[in-house]
Amino acid sequence: MVKWTEKERSTISAVWEKINIDETGPHIMARVLIVYPWTERYFGSFGDIFTVAAVLNNPKVAAHGKVVLTALDRAVRNMDDIKGVYASLSRLHYEKLHVDPDSFRLLADCITISFACKLRSSLDPQTQATWQKFLSAVVDAMSSQYY
Repeated sequence: MVKWTEKERSTISAVWEKINIDETGPHIMARVLIVYPWTERYFGSFGDIFTVAAVLNNPKVAAHGKVVLTALDRAVRNMDDIKGVYASLSRLHYEKLHVDPDSFRLLADCITISFACKLRSSLDPQTQATWQKFLSAVVDAMSSQYY
């Protein structure tokens, strides 16, 4: 379990409050698929996601980005039990979806980059370090049910 200071808690909440899930989620998912094109293998039901234009215009990509950030909201609201919150989601990704757990780290990197683009100077180095600690806990929780 990760130990959070009150300053870290307030920093994570302050970053999260500035994020619009409906706006940012689609950008994050598109970034993952464009920067790491091999991740498209997990999204066979999304149809054509083989070009940048196709990814950017795919409503299933956009919808899944919103799903990802909605799940991240659960971690923000349950910082003391992120592993517990994500246990069933981790099992799903391991047992049924067969997602490489390193993909969670790649997604976390894309989240940070997208947030940095959105927040600019308010994501200063200390804030980013706190946010990275939080995302590391999320990645760890998403990988926790892998054997």
